[in-house]
Amino acid sequence: MSRKGVGLAAFDRSRLTSAQFASHGSSLRSTNAQALETQLAVFRSLLQQFAQTHARDIRSNPSFRAQFARMCAAIGVDPLASSNSSGGGGGGGSGGGSIWAQLLGRSVNDFYFELAVRVVEVCGATRGENGGLIGVRELSDRVMKGRMEGAPEITEDDVLRAVATLKPLGSSYSVIKVGNKSYIRSVPKELNTDQSAVLEAAQVLGYVSVSMLMVNLRWTRARAQTAVEDLLGEGMLWVDKQAPEWEYWTPGFIIMDSSDETGTGG
Repeated sequence: MSRKGVGLAAFDRSRLTSAQFASHGSSLRSTNAQALETQLAVFRSLLQQFAQTHARDIRSNPSFRAQFARMCAAIGVDPLASSNSSGGGGGGGSGGGSIWAQLLGRSVNDFYFELAVRVVEVCGATRGENGGLIGVRELSDRVMKGRMEGAPEITEDDVLRAVATLKPLGSSYSVIKVGNKSYIRSVPKELNTDQSAVLEAAQVLGYVSVSMLMVNLRWTRARAQTAVEDLLGEGMLWVDKQAPEWEYWTPGFIIMDSSDETGTGG
């Protein structure tokens, strides 16, 4: 009889102890969360002071601009996102703008949105050449060629951030990585594994052939032929039928090569 009493008492004490531990753990988590929120608020305040002090450099220097954007990302701040989280229709005209619009004026904010418009224009103009897949470097070069003399320099980092501004619009524009090269995809079609492997192999010489894929990737002829024909049909590869074996070229490589020849010949 006495053993049962001790057992029940021990059970009750264990349950009480568990409840106390759970309560203490919850209190610690709440305290830590509040401390973290306070630290982030301090970081955001310092970031604001930094932005106001170095506003001119952020506007004019692309490297400095990229570093500032990385600082924002490190503490979870999206400089291009609207800071109007209340959703109310208050009277402040600046409350709904992005952080860059509020801290640095409209110039930096508009810079990325105007660049996004140019990205859309270039992608649309070249879609017939590349099937909606254009290298980030090629895109930035094309954008720079169309800008007036004295305009701010455009970097690949700027292009990537401009593409990111298109996401809230539900657009099909996205950044994909093939091998060590980044591309902007302006069509909703997803690349499968074989197509990605073909494009990665084509980065080496600018082209591939069916036999090259069979030897280097150890594919069957049918698999290699299917992959290149799919990309050919989408306009992401061009075919050279004059070679002994058909060669499938990336449009960007051909255009870049021809522009180099034009530059050296003239």
